[in-house]
Amino acid sequence: MTIHYPKGMHHTSQVTNMMRTGKTTKKALTFSRRGMGLEEEINVANDFYLANRLAVIHKKPTPITIVNVDYPARSAAKITEAYFKQASTTDYNGVYQGHYIDFDAKETKNKTSFPLKNFHQHQIDHLANVLSQGGLGFVIIKFTSLNENYVYPASHLIYEWQLHKGKQSISYETIVTHSYRIPESLTPSLDYLVALDEWLAHINK
Repeated sequence: MTIHYPKGMHHTSQVTNMMRTGKTTKKALTFSRRGMGLEEEINVANDFYLANRLAVIHKKPTPITIVNVDYPARSAAKITEAYFKQASTTDYNGVYQGHYIDFDAKETKNKTSFPLKNFHQHQIDHLANVLSQGGLGFVIIKFTSLNENYVYPASHLIYEWQLHKGKQSISYETIVTHSYRIPESLTPSLDYLVALDEWLAHINK
């Protein structure tokens, strides 16, 4: 199918995940993530959070305009060409402990930096609007080569975007300094609410 893009510390009273640390645990953690992309890990985590009443977070649907449809069989239809109606903002939004959260998910193979070209101006504007209304805006960044995941607050992303005028990259050291590390976990494999809890604890000091 051809798609045309527009220009331009949480309570777990119901579920406990007690694990011993060591080589066996690390192998299990690595295996649990094998073959899963960042978005898939987030989707699995969101299903876990919803099922256990920890948070309500969903991936945003992107409306499209269908142009061409093929009918390989009478009972089947296949979309072969479509257009996005509008530029997408961020990937996910929802509610956690009374906070509106809105975030994007990005991966990079780079070990020393994160390219700003992964974002667009309208996404930066959207996150700035979320912050202006008291929401929690951020990006979950995965360094695939390092197998490290971080919750990077939108305020720092916006600062870096303005500083570099949307070009160049954010250094790995800068991201680590201003982010909240998502620890390794088994259920779910990407328990990013742990990082959000750390962030909220820092905010509420």
